[in-house]
Amino acid sequence: PGDGGGQKSTTMAASSNLISAGLFRPRCFLPFLLLVGAFNYGETFAQSTSSKPNIVFILADDYGWNDIGYHGSVIQTPNLDRLAAEGVKLENYYIQPICTPSRSQLMTGRYQIHFGLQHSIIWRPQPNGLPLDEVTLPQKLKESGYSTHIVGKWHLGFYKEEYTPIHRGFDTFYGFLTGGEDYWTHRQAGGLPGLPQTWSGLDLRDQEKPVLDQNGTYSTHLFSRKAIDIIAQHDREKPMFLYLSFQAVHTPLEAPQEYISKYSHIKDTSRRTYAAMTTVMDEAVGNVTHALKHYRLWDNTVLIFSTDNGGRVDQGGNNWPLRGWKGTLWEGGVRGVGFVNSPLIKAKGRTSDALIHISDWFPTLVGLAGGSTNGTKPLDGHDVWAAISEGKPSPRKEILHNIDPLHPTRMIHPHPWSNETFNTSMHAAVRSGDWKLLTGYPGNGSWIPPPSSDRPCEESDDPPGKHLWLFNIRDDPEERTDLSEKYPQVVQELMEKLAAYDKTAVSPFYPPPDPRANPALHGDVWSPWE
Repeated sequence: PGDGGGQKSTTMAASSNLISAGLFRPRCFLPFLLLVGAFNYGETFAQSTSSKPNIVFILADDYGWNDIGYHGSVIQTPNLDRLAAEGVKLENYYIQPICTPSRSQLMTGRYQIHFGLQHSIIWRPQPNGLPLDEVTLPQKLKESGYSTHIVGKWHLGFYKEEYTPIHRGFDTFYGFLTGGEDYWTHRQAGGLPGLPQTWSGLDLRDQEKPVLDQNGTYSTHLFSRKAIDIIAQHDREKPMFLYLSFQAVHTPLEAPQEYISKYSHIKDTSRRTYAAMTTVMDEAVGNVTHALKHYRLWDNTVLIFSTDNGGRVDQGGNNWPLRGWKGTLWEGGVRGVGFVNSPLIKAKGRTSDALIHISDWFPTLVGLAGGSTNGTKPLDGHDVWAAISEGKPSPRKEILHNIDPLHPTRMIHPHPWSNETFNTSMHAAVRSGDWKLLTGYPGNGSWIPPPSSDRPCEESDDPPGKHLWLFNIRDDPEERTDLSEKYPQVVQELMEKLAAYDKTAVSPFYPPPDPRANPALHGDVWSPWE
């Protein structure tokens, strides 16, 4: 696939202007210009005329706590580090442990227990999606006059057209509908559970039309280039919401060789490729940021960077020193890399320990847009802009990490608490103040150091079947000292909170796969089938 740049542009005037202006590094930006084309550069230097801020939300996929430079990673992320240092680092920020739940809570401002997506993810053959009666963030921003764009991963259902992005509030969509795909071919394999995964189809769309001419273009380059195109062509009389949902650094582990070669000193091959994928993403974020400045949108833009869950330690990611990883309710699965950068922030260049959850972006961004949350179902998110911008206390005091009655349990180890208040064999966790209670089987609770470390993997010494833990997360963010026996009253109070949340939950919706989803029935493309 070469250097990942795909086809060469025949109109290089934009490239020359941007590079001569010193705004882009030629090596990493040249491949991104195919979609930029020729513009009226008389408009390039016109300031945005909208009084409402542009909002750029960049979501990384499966990006681990120990995979960003400012957390001490061996992976080089100079653009992310700079943006975070100039803005506000969110060091007490939480997401969900897997893809669909985080994205659904970002889009709705509501916990997943309240719309039936509390179990697992939406798999490709499942007739499932974010319920249509849920009001989405782009729908609310459109009410405030925003143009709304999504580039990259959706993963909130597509079995019917009305579940796809342009029917959920986005003006434009360029990306893929499922949970992952090949970075070069943009194809995704699949099939029915328990059977050979023989299905295969293209998963790349521009609006509703399949994109057939990008085989060989690396997706991080492709998506950042498309984001730059949207920025360049944006009508400055309207505010813009750009949701750049990268495929990176989700599996499969694939990167242009020139980036892999940068990390030849990393012996672990998975970690080496993962590092390369991260560096491509870092450069892409830098290029998008430079485009915002070049087209004079930056001074009125709020840029948010977030991961969707913890990293996969079996696929190059790392969350050290946190416990656990993607898919678990341990901190390594739910505590996320995140920061905000904007000229509109009043107190810049600092680290925030304000308690923030991914569901908070909905009311926060609607508030920044001058909109109203009237007309939504009851929100679980809080407006945290004052906490981010001014350093005021967060209005959020607790987080429901999840309650999943379908999650498998293990042999039960006795503990002093009865199940009269809450069924402690159920997969659940709640954070209240500094306290965190976990029940059921939270997932593998090991501490995995980065491959470059000489430290061994630390296995948990919990007895088999243990299914209740209490931690003081402020004092013990690595979740090493279970305090449940020392503070039984705190355990009881948090179980009561879980029971109260559980009473508000709807039943999980997790339908069986549908053979009609086979791309072979839809022109070799993953497509709506009902």
